[in-house]
Amino acid sequence: MKTKILIAALALLAVACVCLEKQVSENLRLRANQHALMSEIRTTRNRLGESVAECEQLRLSHRELRRLRHRDAQRIRKLGISLRHARNLARSASLTQITTATPLHDTVILRDTIRDTLRFFRWRDQWVRIDGRIDRDSVFCRVESVDTLRQIVYRVPRRFLFFRWGTKAVRQQITSSTPHTRIVYTEYLHLRK
Repeated sequence: MKTKILIAALALLAVACVCLEKQVSENLRLRANQHALMSEIRTTRNRLGESVAECEQLRLSHRELRRLRHRDAQRIRKLGISLRHARNLARSASLTQITTATPLHDTVILRDTIRDTLRFFRWRDQWVRIDGRIDRDSVFCRVESVDTLRQIVYRVPRRFLFFRWGTKAVRQQITSSTPHTRIVYTEYLHLRK
């Protein structure tokens, strides 16, 4: 009789330990999410002059994604991907801003037997090309910009004295190769079941 009570008590204790472990891991996830939401996105320039943005990972369940990020969930479905197969989402925004002075070139053209003068301008560097013309009452302009965004996701270990263990945070770092571009926003989501 006592062994049956002891076995039942051990089984109940094991179930309680499993439930408690799930609750502790959920609390740790929520604490890490709070820290990620409260921390600011760090934007800097690296040694090469490239724009760099860094943010911490936000961990969401698929149910939380459907409820809190409805547009992202719809976009995943529109791409033909099952939401339960999605693992990570990343989103970044960049701003390319150029201020330059360019000389104008006059060109004479014939329009319906009338001579007209147009002014053209052209500016380019390794990343951006601007072409345009100034007509009587309007300006036509074409801007082409090529940018390469490099994304690195890495783990930050916990530290105590000289020892490193576990994972303190997961961070995403995005680098832009164009010096005219500034990364203004970045976000990294990890989806779990």
